[in-house]
Amino acid sequence: TAIKSDFKPNPNLKLRQKIYTWEEVQKHCHRSDQWLVIDRKVYNITQWAKRHPGGIRVISHFAGEDATEAFVAFHLDPNFVRKFLKPLLIGELAPTEPSQDHGKNAVLVQDFQALRDRVESEGLLRARPLFFSLYLGHILLLEALALGLLWVWGTSWSITLLCSLMLATSQAQAGWLQHDYGHLSVCKKSGWNHKLHKFVIGHLKGASANWWNHRHFQHHAKPNIFRKDPDINSLHVFVLGDKQPVEVVITIDLAWSMSFYLRFFCCYYPFFGFFGSVALISFVRFLESHWFVWVTQMSHLPMEMDHERQQDWLTMQLSATCNIEQSTFNDWFSGHLNFQIEHHLFPTMPRHNYHLVAPLVRALCEKHGVPYQVKTLQKGMTDVVRSLKKSGDLWLDAYLHK
Repeated sequence: TAIKSDFKPNPNLKLRQKIYTWEEVQKHCHRSDQWLVIDRKVYNITQWAKRHPGGIRVISHFAGEDATEAFVAFHLDPNFVRKFLKPLLIGELAPTEPSQDHGKNAVLVQDFQALRDRVESEGLLRARPLFFSLYLGHILLLEALALGLLWVWGTSWSITLLCSLMLATSQAQAGWLQHDYGHLSVCKKSGWNHKLHKFVIGHLKGASANWWNHRHFQHHAKPNIFRKDPDINSLHVFVLGDKQPVEVVITIDLAWSMSFYLRFFCCYYPFFGFFGSVALISFVRFLESHWFVWVTQMSHLPMEMDHERQQDWLTMQLSATCNIEQSTFNDWFSGHLNFQIEHHLFPTMPRHNYHLVAPLVRALCEKHGVPYQVKTLQKGMTDVVRSLKKSGDLWLDAYLHK
């Protein structure tokens, strides 16, 4: 149930700017006219959205809505970011308006904020540098061992297969590590996270950091929501823009990506030649892509998919995610994304702390009757197949009876 707020407007603000109702704010949800609310302050982001560091789409998904919970979840230092919002401020909600829009459960929202305050006070958003240093080390070790096998034992079919398995493993693990840096969950400063993200996803994997950011933050902002989560929409291969800053960024990403392929062919061309090296990286990508898809989709694909329902942060994330049981193997195999619920609720939390916050999240869900699902690894993968079969059957039925 929505609770009326006893918030008192700033008298100085009232002289300069307007007081709005939710009905007025919700009218400004179009591409050429975008307002949003953060902590009861109303901002006009229409022009600034194009310069949003996280991309125009992720912030536009909250046009006409309360974006407070997403704003806090995505930014390492919300107070610092608020400085950049000041020129966009046009007013505040009327004191008679609730703090939450669309009749959201205000008690649940307040309880989740209390949980976040506890998480911050207990230091669960602080990373352990040694953990990530060792993690990077084991990726580089796998790469070195794969190359060493060929130097010592040659290029027989069995050795080449073993080399491919080791490279696929290093690629999968590098995928989880770039995910950590992309979510700003390793370093205290965003700048260092961005630099290391480009190195890991670009030089170690041959992909684009900005392409990943553009898509992945939309997924976290609106998971399993049609037309807003790119993970359930058709894939756009190229994310290009006509502005100079975007062109520069794409050029930098291309350079990082090319450094991966240059390094790969320098290492493996002497053993396999050009076409053999292409076949090797293609096979490694084939193995790694299956690993990636099964891990990421078993926590999302079987869950609810629907159009925008304007839910609070916790309810929205829990309806679209589930966990896989914890074990040493599952943690390593999935890059700790077996704690998908905790990751979605606290996207900047370092992964080694997910298991510490999980009991607190579960208790909060039980209090408010929000389903908290945990599956075995086998059931998670089986549910993916069942979900695909169900979708296929529905499509076939619609096709045959159209």
